[in-house]
Amino acid sequence: MSFEIINNIYWVGKTDWEIRNFHGKEYSTHKGTTYNSYLIKDEKTVLIDTVWTPYAKEFITNLKKHIDLEQIDYIIINHAEPDHSGALPELMKEIPNTPIYCSENALKSIKGYYKEEWNFVPVKTGDRLNIGVRELLFIEARMLHWPDSMFCYLTNDNILFSNDAFGQHYCSEHLYNDQVDQFELFQEAIKYYANIINPSNKLVQKKVDEILKLEIPIEMICTSHGVIWRDNPFDIVHKYVEWSKDYQENQISIIYDTMYNSTKFMAEAIAKGIKDIDNEVTVKLLNTSVSDRTDIITEVFKSKAIAVGSSTINSGILSSVNAFLDEIKGLKFKNKKGLAFGSYGWSGESVKIISEMLEMAGFNLLEKGYRVLWRPDKESISSCEKLGNKIANSIKNIN
Repeated sequence: MSFEIINNIYWVGKTDWEIRNFHGKEYSTHKGTTYNSYLIKDEKTVLIDTVWTPYAKEFITNLKKHIDLEQIDYIIINHAEPDHSGALPELMKEIPNTPIYCSENALKSIKGYYKEEWNFVPVKTGDRLNIGVRELLFIEARMLHWPDSMFCYLTNDNILFSNDAFGQHYCSEHLYNDQVDQFELFQEAIKYYANIINPSNKLVQKKVDEILKLEIPIEMICTSHGVIWRDNPFDIVHKYVEWSKDYQENQISIIYDTMYNSTKFMAEAIAKGIKDIDNEVTVKLLNTSVSDRTDIITEVFKSKAIAVGSSTINSGILSSVNAFLDEIKGLKFKNKKGLAFGSYGWSGESVKIISEMLEMAGFNLLEKGYRVLWRPDKESISSCEKLGNKIANSIKNIN
């Protein structure tokens, strides 16, 4: 299947309606995803990226329906992860001498994955490839989101092929941003940013500034996943700049797991205490054993403060809370407040462990936390509500 985008530029990727987990099971894809590959026909023909490995044979079969593979003059791999490069082995069986343009780091990654010595042409920012009437300009985009990541820009048609940046794990029967539900689209875009791009905030700002200084007109952004931005494409660029500045909404998230509901009762009392102080603030209660972890992290990204709770078990914390805290450690959230709470029956270590893990993840602790022996009584519930008061008051002056 292929679709002409504009002027002999074609989408030749794969729409994956069924996938529900990405990066192993680290990222949930409730809306599926796409693996976007693009074919440019000029005096020379260029293929930009391929598709994920399980769809390699299907990709080659469909590509052959559109073009004689021998007519492909150049292959560009913007990023070496197998969801982008996975069809290369099958493709190179057909056209083994075709040059592969990629960054120096991508060259290392591709060789590492596939153990092949294909005809690699390493490129860097500013290098150009003339394909006839048009040129491709290469722009390295290290750590957006891998060290090997790269953009390429097509002159005349003013298209930025942006790799993972500005993408979404979002599947639709439509190809373009103006054809889909806008709320749904931006929910998937912010989820993608929070879980994948956030550790590179500073680099996002630098890369956007770098692209603006190139003074190249951009009329379309063709991403590696999700829809193509053709209607006001700079809307998503402006969102990236906004999200990269330690983004926060007027929100507090309470994240917990519970054994026999004691910690749950505490969470609900904290939520009530927050609302008693500020009825305008959004409060999200998220049980880590029930809620999707990728979605929880998106809510953390939006929040000014979080409260994290767990029962104590085997002198530790519940596994779902531990997995959540371990994951946010690598996401490098900044300027967010945190607080630990929990219930216990005997040893009561959970609050101390959560506090330490929150500090390691870069959260500013409001206090050492609060724990309740057995089931919370009226006095304990009142203390939890006061804890909620404290959290609400702590964010009042945060813009």
